[in-house]
Amino acid sequence: MILFLKLLLAHILGDFVFQPEKWVKNKEEKKVKSVKLYYHIALHALFLVLILQFNLKEYWLAFLLIIISHYSIDLLKLYLQKKKTKRIWFFIDQVLHLTILVFATSFYVDFSLSTENLITDQLLLLIIFLLLVIFVSAIIIKIIITQWNPESKKENDDSLAKAGHYIGILERLFVFTFVITNHWEAIGFLLAAKSVFRFGDLTSSKDRKLTEYILIGTLLSFGIAIFLGVLYLYTLKFI
Repeated sequence: MILFLKLLLAHILGDFVFQPEKWVKNKEEKKVKSVKLYYHIALHALFLVLILQFNLKEYWLAFLLIIISHYSIDLLKLYLQKKKTKRIWFFIDQVLHLTILVFATSFYVDFSLSTENLITDQLLLLIIFLLLVIFVSAIIIKIIITQWNPESKKENDDSLAKAGHYIGILERLFVFTFVITNHWEAIGFLLAAKSVFRFGDLTSSKDRKLTEYILIGTLLSFGIAIFLGVLYLYTLKFI
């Protein structure tokens, strides 16, 4: 496991900590002809050598696999990603890199994962409740509040696309996490923080229906997340 952590540290340093934004832009612009691409690969090689303590005689196969694959994956991403798919390709790129790190580690240590130990009753329960918090809750809230559905041109014009949807998901995840980790005071802080940010919208809006609509949605979101958090802890006792 320590070998994987060393390889992961080298990856984080090379891909995130010591890769300037101008290198990324230069790679996207010039692709295979970008000098910054080769600087980036050389930096990865340097970090691997340092973190492996110059022990390339033992780890030469992992070193070559990581460097060659990193160059290939980065080049593949540069040519396949578009402006609209850059976020998707970022995650694909990272998943591929991490997969290679696991594969390289398996050359030297037993890195196999037992599905019996991985998929436990507790994990399945947590996944179910996370799906309830993220997806099922959103549908329930939508069904309840769409009976009012006030229209506001200002709200539609000034809001980011689907911002409310993602804000709702994040706040429910935060509240659920605070409940199951017994940090109830953080829920009050989160509610207060959201109220401060929403205060300008609520006070500037002359539409009382919009204000009530936002408050109902917020309280439903928090209430359902709290309920699911308490229910999760209660159910966990029987597993």
